[in-house]
Amino acid sequence: MSTRRASLYIRGSSLAKFHALLSGAAFFSALVVGCILHYKKIVKNDVAGWPEEWFPSVSATIGDWYPERNIFQLLIAINSGPRFILIAFGYLLNRQMFPLSTLPGFLSVVGVLRTLTCGGWVYITSSDNHDVHDVLMILYIVLNLPWMFGNIRLSRGRARRQRFWLSLLPMIYFFVQHKVYRVPGAYTRYAFFEWSLILFDILYDSVAIIDLGESGLEASTVHQCHLSRDSHLSATQPSDPGVSSVQSIKKSPEAHNRVETRPKVQSFRVIDLFVTYRPLLSFMSDLYFAYQAWTLLTGLPVTLFYFSIWKLALAGPEFSALATLSPLLLGFAPVQSFANSRVGRTALAGTAGVFGLGLWWVESMWIRLGAAIIGVFCTGIRWAVEWQADVGNGYHSVLFVLGFILSSLSKHLNHGNNPAWLIVDVASGRHVLILVLGFFALVELATRPESAFHASLAPTALDYLPSIPPKPWLFSSIALGALICSLHERLSDPSTLLAWSWSGFPTAGPHPHIHAPLTLLVQVLATLLALALSPPSPPTGSCTSSGLQKIPTHPLTFAIGVLSTYLLHTRTGWTGYAGGLVHAAFLTVITPLVLQNAGAAARSRGAGRVFGLAWAVWTVFLFVTTFTVAYAFVPGAWSFRERTDLVLAAQLALLAPSFSWRTLSVASTTALRPVPPLARRYIRASLALIAVAALVGPLRRSAPPTPVPVPAHARARILNAGIWAVHFGIDNAGRDSQRGMRDLFRDMDLDVVGLLETDLHRPVFGSRDLTRVAVEDLGYYVDIGPGPNKHTWGCVLLSKFPILKSHHHLLPSPEGELAPAIEAVIDVYGMNVTVIVAHNGQEETPLDRELQATELARIMSASYPDPLIFLGYVVTSPHAERPAPYDIMVRDGRVHDIDKDDLDRWCEYIFYRGLHRTAYARISRGSITDTELQVGQFAVPRYGKTTAEVAEADRYLRAWKEELPKEHWFPDAYYGDEHSGGVRGHFYHVFNTPLYYKLPPEPAL
Repeated sequence: MSTRRASLYIRGSSLAKFHALLSGAAFFSALVVGCILHYKKIVKNDVAGWPEEWFPSVSATIGDWYPERNIFQLLIAINSGPRFILIAFGYLLNRQMFPLSTLPGFLSVVGVLRTLTCGGWVYITSSDNHDVHDVLMILYIVLNLPWMFGNIRLSRGRARRQRFWLSLLPMIYFFVQHKVYRVPGAYTRYAFFEWSLILFDILYDSVAIIDLGESGLEASTVHQCHLSRDSHLSATQPSDPGVSSVQSIKKSPEAHNRVETRPKVQSFRVIDLFVTYRPLLSFMSDLYFAYQAWTLLTGLPVTLFYFSIWKLALAGPEFSALATLSPLLLGFAPVQSFANSRVGRTALAGTAGVFGLGLWWVESMWIRLGAAIIGVFCTGIRWAVEWQADVGNGYHSVLFVLGFILSSLSKHLNHGNNPAWLIVDVASGRHVLILVLGFFALVELATRPESAFHASLAPTALDYLPSIPPKPWLFSSIALGALICSLHERLSDPSTLLAWSWSGFPTAGPHPHIHAPLTLLVQVLATLLALALSPPSPPTGSCTSSGLQKIPTHPLTFAIGVLSTYLLHTRTGWTGYAGGLVHAAFLTVITPLVLQNAGAAARSRGAGRVFGLAWAVWTVFLFVTTFTVAYAFVPGAWSFRERTDLVLAAQLALLAPSFSWRTLSVASTTALRPVPPLARRYIRASLALIAVAALVGPLRRSAPPTPVPVPAHARARILNAGIWAVHFGIDNAGRDSQRGMRDLFRDMDLDVVGLLETDLHRPVFGSRDLTRVAVEDLGYYVDIGPGPNKHTWGCVLLSKFPILKSHHHLLPSPEGELAPAIEAVIDVYGMNVTVIVAHNGQEETPLDRELQATELARIMSASYPDPLIFLGYVVTSPHAERPAPYDIMVRDGRVHDIDKDDLDRWCEYIFYRGLHRTAYARISRGSITDTELQVGQFAVPRYGKTTAEVAEADRYLRAWKEELPKEHWFPDAYYGDEHSGGVRGHFYHVFNTPLYYKLPPEPAL
């Protein structure tokens, strides 16, 4: 069969030139045409227009107006063919150069996805769907990361490809200035860097001109072709000369010779002027990624649970927790190979950061949930390959603990919120700073030389393996899952252990806002102990260890862990907290051991199996620990009701096989793996800095120090009291609501506040303390109510008046969720006033509500005739007869309704006695929660006086506000409605004004 030469061929280098020219023409023709025809329109944005904004963004230029939009899209469509052909050329060239590597195939897949996402943000413009356009643009930029660094390793043009990312830092900065702070002119400066990004992207792809020019690759059209490298390969077409030709790839002999003599491309190395400090930079990068990983893991449950608390049932997004099962993909060889490579590690860390942290500004909660899923998905794979490689080196297992403590510290310093969570907005977040640190960490990771202490992920790099047989994978896997859940549930915020042991006033134990640093200090000391128990270098000869090095695996250590868990669960005050501190030390010390056991099992049995099951165990515990309190709306969850004791016992039981039990047939690692000396030095220094920050950090304030609690209107002897169900501290937009609550408390001059649905010390709520912002910014005494081990939704009392004593009640709840109550006595201008904050059962459990109302009536009547204020969630209609709660509480509790004529109520009620009620207001919820804020204003009699005998007619002498002194007025700014007026969406509703009441005759004020 004869060979026919093609009558038409295109050199690969020529195709690359055409692609680069066409790309440039598409963008810059749109820029020129847009500036000529619609200049003022394309520079205008939602913040400002010309002249503050005077240079258009890429999105406005290519997507908003005819004809530039159409010109651009037409040229981009024409350019798609050359782009896909160049991807194929690159694959064939790199495959010939690196026949045993999986990188060429991976890069071809990334290249195709990169092209498709480019088409996505090109054809779905910001005017079509802003969120989708932004997400596709971000995904395109993320895919550039593996595309760039992968080609760096394979391409001669690698030195020209480093400048691509330099424009990202100022671009992100100015975008935040525009989007978040809404600074006029910021978008113009952002546009310059956005256009530079486009230019660098085009120049980046144009390096293919050099590569393809040196290779001699051509695209030819033939009827019958001969594709050869020294006549080794051939392909034929059908003999019919009329058959349409096909494309093939050929190399000239000259080009072939050049390729054969071309030196093999080695791993990319950055010429580092600070070689001496490179190990430190590598450690800081690894520490950042450990922090990022824990931030993403702890942020996923609180992001997905937003949907559950609005629906009060399983809403579907709960399946997002299965993103942690991503290590199962490591069972596939290509995924394993990619995840173990430098490019894979960089791509996974970058993708997790860009999505899981970088999309915090997106308004759509669904998009933020998707971003959290992507972040955790990538993190799970990256963690798995690190732990699998940590068999001969304990570096990553200790770093895992260090990142966890750092995450907990960041919450401690930021009012209980991790500053990089997706539920945190610009007011309480530090996303830009953290993302900038992440960018530098990514650059360091991508350009890192082999470190003296950093364990390579290549299997051949392991220089030490334990001589004992590997532990069966099942026990190691489930122990790891139980451990991660234990850490997450009880130690991811330093105040959680204090909430478990809190017992009220007078304080007989630690205070959640004062003693939280002790939890961090104990974790620091325990980590130092674990580090001291690990050998500084691999032992020689047999795998023996000293007695001290066996402490983490000794049965006595497990016994101490069991005892400390028992004290934490069953005791309060200092005894319970002391048990909690020992429990924290126990979990911290054994963490490196459990991780190393799982890594050893993964080494012999497969990472997908071992770590996939571990995360499955974590997922089960995540929901079970929630069902101990949130069982009423979940089918089958009743069996977990109030069984935290069984959950703790199960976690300990699953951890037990990690210890050296002579009676068990399974063997465990008898000592921690070595941590290299240089890494040990950096870890110790980091722990010391964390300890200092934990102690000193809360003392530093950019604003004045925490104010001393002082009533707003002490001279007039006024007490303003409010009740609010705050929906677990998540507002309607899925953001932390602490600052919105604080602002309304401040404007209404609230002296006493009852908050409901406040026990957030569970993973699904983010393990947060909802009182931190209000207490620190406004000055309140605080009683946080029954803790997580009491299985309630929680209630809180904030008071500007000293809390003399308090008692926590668990109200009768035979059919539904436990109802909490706080009974406190506060010193109000020298008079003892009892304040009760309570959250009763739901409409579905009438027996619970009747029994709870009866118990609350008993508590209120027991203090008669002393002054009292009840602030509660009752679930009853006004004046409802027994067995409904209203009549029981008012009549038997010997209290007055705040306003008996207000018939439009169902949940929240204010009752009182012994005080002069002077005003009553109902303020709409705004975007904070799903219920309103009710406020009652009271004038307090002087010592020795009483109002118990005031007739009802005298109590209901209504007044205009002008008839009362100005101290009694609520703010005028809150007059309005949902269309106009009000403040931050809050306004006086129902009556459209506060109700004011005349002071009764001879009020004895």
